[in-house]
Amino acid sequence: MTTYDEPASLRDLTAAAARVRRSVEGVIEGKPEVVRLALTVLLAEGHLLIEDVPGVGKTMLAKALARSVDCSVRRIQFTPDLLPSDITGVSIFDQHRRDFEFKPGAVFAQIVIGDEINRASPKTQSALLEAMEERQVTMDGRTYALPSPFMVVATQNPLEMEGTYPLPEAQRDRFLARVSIGYPGPEAELQMLDVHGDTSPLDDLQPVAHAHEIVKMVEAVRTVHVAEPVRRYAVELISATRSHSDLRLGASPRATLHLLRAAKAAAALAGREYVLPDDLQSLAVAVLAHRLLPTAQAQLNRRSAEQVVLEILHHTPVPDPAAQWPPASRSY
Repeated sequence: MTTYDEPASLRDLTAAAARVRRSVEGVIEGKPEVVRLALTVLLAEGHLLIEDVPGVGKTMLAKALARSVDCSVRRIQFTPDLLPSDITGVSIFDQHRRDFEFKPGAVFAQIVIGDEINRASPKTQSALLEAMEERQVTMDGRTYALPSPFMVVATQNPLEMEGTYPLPEAQRDRFLARVSIGYPGPEAELQMLDVHGDTSPLDDLQPVAHAHEIVKMVEAVRTVHVAEPVRRYAVELISATRSHSDLRLGASPRATLHLLRAAKAAAALAGREYVLPDDLQSLAVAVLAHRLLPTAQAQLNRRSAEQVVLEILHHTPVPDPAAQWPPASRSY
């Protein structure tokens, strides 16, 4: 058994990640690419937004990921009457101490599941802004650090559903990636009837990785090498969104950082200690599309942000393969 007293090696990382992936795939049948993206976001120190119609397993995916890792988990059901203090916490006057005592809210957990996040008002949604970006909560002039690892897995219904509020741009920009689960295939749905017919598979789900393992895996991902041409390629992709005629809001510098972090995590999961342009290309839609705002004309022409990202990928020159490898001086 790996002790993880030393920094996790790539072999340790891939072995632990494979256990988590198999555990989640035992609950979410027929969606290996969705499970892989969720694990990539976790190792990239990001937050995941799951957007789809009701009943396709959004909350099930979030719960399966949370239960597969031995971390503290809190679930927040977002409703129109939810208050910001329900999320961050509240200061209560203690009669015995004659002082205010801070009672932590639901955000003080390592994995926070925000169910139907867009059913709460923008004021309540904004309570997560500081926590997601700075991993801390400031209340009454005092700052409280959040545990590590820390990940928000939020689900939301499409905006055309009744009783939903659009997420503010600043909120969307803090999610590293957005994913849609989609309907299962016929075989996967048939298997789901056998597995989920009598009991929930979550009942038997046991942790297959510990919190300290995840921390070591995150540290290993940070060491993945990104060559200068690949970094420049990432910047060119982001810059193209800011000048595209079909977009009125391009990707932010935070998006550049998120894309690179996700690419490093994807490379590590693939068993590589260096990032390739393929890693950026495979993640570009999931990492960038939810941050972009199409123009009114583009919406009339039914041009989606996903289509724009794919077009940018098609037209942006890919770096020379010889320049993508790590320098010979690095030892692996």
